[in-house]
Parts: sequence; C-alpha cells; structure tokens
Amino acid sequence: MPDETARFGPELRRRRLAEGWTLDRLSGRVHYSKSHLSKVETGSKRPTPDLAKLCDAALHAGGALASLVPGRATPVQVPDASDDGEVWVLSMNRADGSSRFAAMDRRRVTAAGAGSVLAVGLGGLRSVADDEGTTLLKAARSLFTQFRGLGQTSDPGLLIPALTAQTHSMEQLALTASGRTRRELLALAARFAEYTGWMAQESGDDRAALWWTDRAVDLADAGGDPSFAAYGLVRRGLVHLLRGDVATTIALTERAADEAHTPRVRGLAAQHLAQAHAVAGDHRATMHGLDRARDLLTRAAQEGDGTMIGSSHVPDLVATYTGWCLHHLGQPARAAEVFAAEAARVPPHAQRALIRHGVRLGLAHAAAGEIEESTAVLAPLLPRLGPVRSATIAAELRRTAQIWGRHRANPAVKELSPDLAGALGRL
Repeated sequence: MPDETARFGPELRRRRLAEGWTLDRLSGRVHYSKSHLSKVETGSKRPTPDLAKLCDAALHAGGALASLVPGRATPVQVPDASDDGEVWVLSMNRADGSSRFAAMDRRRVTAAGAGSVLAVGLGGLRSVADDEGTTLLKAARSLFTQFRGLGQTSDPGLLIPALTAQTHSMEQLALTASGRTRRELLALAARFAEYTGWMAQESGDDRAALWWTDRAVDLADAGGDPSFAAYGLVRRGLVHLLRGDVATTIALTERAADEAHTPRVRGLAAQHLAQAHAVAGDHRATMHGLDRARDLLTRAAQEGDGTMIGSSHVPDLVATYTGWCLHHLGQPARAAEVFAAEAARVPPHAQRALIRHGVRLGLAHAAAGEIEESTAVLAPLLPRLGPVRSATIAAELRRTAQIWGRHRANPAVKELSPDLAGALGRL
C-alpha cells in the first residue's frame, strides 16, 4: 500500500479508541462487518475510499481519515488536433440533395468546419437565414428543446448522429447569415455540440465528450459568447471528476469560476467545484461551494438568464448536488433524505432525471445500511433502464451491487440481485 493508505488502519484505531468506541459500534455506524474493520485496522485488508469517508464522518475526523485513502484517477485520453478518430457527419449528395450519415476524420472536421461537411444542398436556405432570421432561430431553438426532451427517454447513442447533423447544419446556416442572426446561430450550434458531448459521455465515450465540448467552445467563441468557453471548462472538469481526477477538476472549475461572465455559468462552476471538494473529503470547502452556487444560480434566475446551459429537468440543481456531496462526504443517510425529496419534484416526462435520482437514492440507502429501502427503490426502476442507457447510472448501480454483496443473506437482496445483474448487462 502507499504510505498514506498504510497509515489509515492505525489512525482509524486511534480515533476509534479516543471516542471510546468498540469495533461493534463502528460496524453499526458504517455498515461494514466487525471482521472487515478489524482487518483494515491491522493492515491485512486494504481500505476503500468509500469506507474511509464513512469512518471519517462517523468519527467526526474532519477529512483527516478520508484524505489517507484518496480515490484512484482513471486517465482520460484528451483528443487534440492530431487525433485520427472519427465522428459522425451528414454527407450531402450533389445530384439530388439526399443525405446520409458517414464517418469522417476528426482533423478534417476541425480544420475544414461545416463548409466542407455541408458544402452543397443548403444553398436555398441562404435567403431564409438572411430574411427570416427570427423565424429560423425560433424553429431551431424549438428543435433543440425537442432533442433535450428526447435525451430524457432515448438511448443517447442513437441521438448522437442526428445531433451531429444539426450542429453542422447550424454552422452552415451561420455561414450564410450575418450580424445578430449569424451570432445566434453559432451560439445555438455551440449548444447542440455541447449536448452532443453530454450524450457521448452518457454513452461512456469520454474522448468524444471532450472533443465535442471543445468544438462547442470554438463555436461559441466564433459567435461572440465568451462565457460558454468557461462552461466548457466546467464540462471538462465533470468528465475528469467521474474518472476520479479530483485535482484536475478543481483546477478547471476554479478557472471557470474566474473566467465566466454570467452568474449561471459561475453558479454551475461553483456546484461542480463543491462536488470535487466533497470527493476529496473537504466538508468546509464543499459547503462553501454549495452556498456560492445557490447564491449565483438564484441571482441568474432573478435576472432572467434563460441560457440553455446545464440541466433543465431538475427543479433544484443545488439541492440535488447537495445530496450527492453529502454522499461523497460519508453521510449517505442525509443524502438519501435529499434525494427522496428532490426525486418527488422531477417532472414525470424527465425519465432520465427520474431514474438517475432513483438510482442515487437506492445507492444512498444501501451505503447507509438501509438495504430493504434500497431494494424497494430500485425494484421498479431496473426494468426501465434500457431505453435511457447511461454510463453514470451504470457506475452507480455497480457501486450498489458491491454494497449489496456484503448483505447476500438479506432476502430482498437475494430476490433482486439477478435483476440488478441483468440491468447492468443491458447498460
């Protein structure tokens, strides 16, 4: 074990005895067996970050125990201009204007832009972009809203080709427009690109997610929207956080908070920064970040900032992140209370958000030792997971399965474990 991790067992024992706790009492608080905790204290079993955080919270260690067992970061390969990967693009037939999806080298897309992707077939839209820009923009925004709605009920991988086509279409239309219409078309193309990146992330393709995020920033810059570049840093930070790279996430979100020009983007940066601090076990910094996010997002709402950035299907983003931060900080019972309250507020049509809240609630109950509650929450959700495939939901279900594995004798676990395994197979 690394030196710091090797120190965890003796430090856990020292703090437990200082509190006058037996192993039985600690076991009842963190929901790991007495035998397991004894092996961790003697160094014969390796502690996990989750166990470290639970012990830290139970013994009021203020992050001292959690810091001894940091999470392992999974590197994300970041594509650059020399990347030879492929993306889906829309190819137009010169003869009849028909279209088909095809793969194209990323370097060609990045270097040539939409002009080479949709070089023909849209010339007739020039007058529309020039003369009826308002109508065109209204229709395009409506289409974007529909795609975001589809993302709540559909396999994200199935949406990516269509979202790619719409992104390139917006770029091409911007080339035929001028003035405000051009800027707004480029801004909308940036949002299509960012949403494509999110769908790629939900599909488990972090490289594509980062590529599309960078593409979104380029489009926003071309449209004169510097705040979107800051949001791009937030999105990149989230990808790294989901891979356990807390240091990179903190650096990116702090930079985003400094560079953002709007309270909404600064608020989104603050809440992701709070989550990163929670993963690191820093309670004080987490709560400060959540308070900052609440203030900024409230201000954005009061100022009427209707920018289509971030989730639009969660009634209270900060409350949802508060629940997740509490879970990261080793307080799953409190997290479950928050998730239960927020899940009840998600609109019925937002299936992806509903399932995500439910899965997180099930995980929080499991981590809190409330196994019957965990199985009761997940039982009706497991058959509904297929259409809304999600890499993040799958990761949270795998963590739930690991916790259930410590309770194999529980009748509810015995009954539902095959369904959970089947659901993970479909994801």
